[in-house]
Amino acid sequence: MTTAIDLAKVQRRTLAVVIASQVLGGAGLSAGVAVGALLARDMLGSDALSGLPAAVFTLGSAAAAFGVGRIAQRSGRRISLAIGFGAGALGAVGIVIAAAIGNIPLLFAALLVYGSGTATNLQARYAGTDLAAPDRRGRAISVSLAATTLGAVAGPNLLTPTGAFAEAIGLPRLSGPFLLAAVAYGAAGLIFYLLLRPDPFLLARDVAARAADDDASEVEAGGASAPRSALYIGAAVMVTAQIVMTGVMTMTPVHMVDLEYGLTAVGVIIGAHVAAMFLPSLVTGPLVDRVGRGPMAVGSVVLLVLAGLLAAWAPMDSLGLLAVALILLGLGWNLGLISGTALVVDATSAPERPTVQGSIDVLIALAGAGAGALAGVVMSVFGFDVVGYVGAVIAVLLLPVLWMLRRAGAFGRVAV
Repeated sequence: MTTAIDLAKVQRRTLAVVIASQVLGGAGLSAGVAVGALLARDMLGSDALSGLPAAVFTLGSAAAAFGVGRIAQRSGRRISLAIGFGAGALGAVGIVIAAAIGNIPLLFAALLVYGSGTATNLQARYAGTDLAAPDRRGRAISVSLAATTLGAVAGPNLLTPTGAFAEAIGLPRLSGPFLLAAVAYGAAGLIFYLLLRPDPFLLARDVAARAADDDASEVEAGGASAPRSALYIGAAVMVTAQIVMTGVMTMTPVHMVDLEYGLTAVGVIIGAHVAAMFLPSLVTGPLVDRVGRGPMAVGSVVLLVLAGLLAAWAPMDSLGLLAVALILLGLGWNLGLISGTALVVDATSAPERPTVQGSIDVLIALAGAGAGALAGVVMSVFGFDVVGYVGAVIAVLLLPVLWMLRRAGAFGRVAV
């Protein structure tokens, strides 16, 4: 029989592995965010199509999220996360080759595969929750997201040196960050494959089965600690945050280049945005546990609305205000992701979690894909300010959904 002390040790080891892998995964993730739209514009020659890379690799992320969840359900987190990051590394290599030979079909095919890294980077947050107590799930999620910060912030700020390295070996400058992504994703996959032992999901499933045989309480047996409606509301929170964040963020580098800012400035702004997406998790995760899922989701709405409006209102020569808008955008996404993830985990039982989590991440990825593609069209026709306004309106639409959470009695702290 596995003791509580053994489980605590495994949980600490799991979180250490997640931290190490997420530092690398964050670097791979930020490459596509920072220069994907610029690379597409160079190869396609159109601003209206510059949102397609985000849309394509997010579609790949959707497919990968489903697959990673299914593999985790059958074989555990270790195998599924290793395969997902390995596919992301392969996609990054394909993007470099496509840029080098100017092959647009290969570019989009590689972007689809590259999306596996994005999906896996998000799926990794669930590994830290498999063995976490209900009132510590927000903290477990926060550890994963905070670790992503180091790589995700470093990635955009390495645009210039990785671009210079790419040019030095005869590759296009904008392919440099994807060389970094290939190495980072590959290393993250190896860390999971070699070190995530014992597998936290397989162990949690075994513990839940034993607890059920011993007639333990539903929560002790790995059952849900929140009503089923919290699952759908948590998914809505994450999907909305993803739509708003992806739409505004994807068009920001294009907007900045149109204003004649260089890649270094783009890297600084996107780096600050990505830091706001992940670094505050060390504070927001515990707050989700202490204050409650619902209040923090409302905070996400407020921040996303402010970010959209500020991005729309920022004068063309005010890099500082644009930076503030992108920081608020990242923080709003952070609150939405952590509170929404916690709601999903609360409302599901241990045996079903990977499949349900993978399916929800598919929705998140599809929402991001649509947002990235439509944002490019909106910006081309109406301008960057309208992208900000639309994001603010979409965020407000989440408030009636959160009112349903209050009526279901799952708005505040989780019952344990």
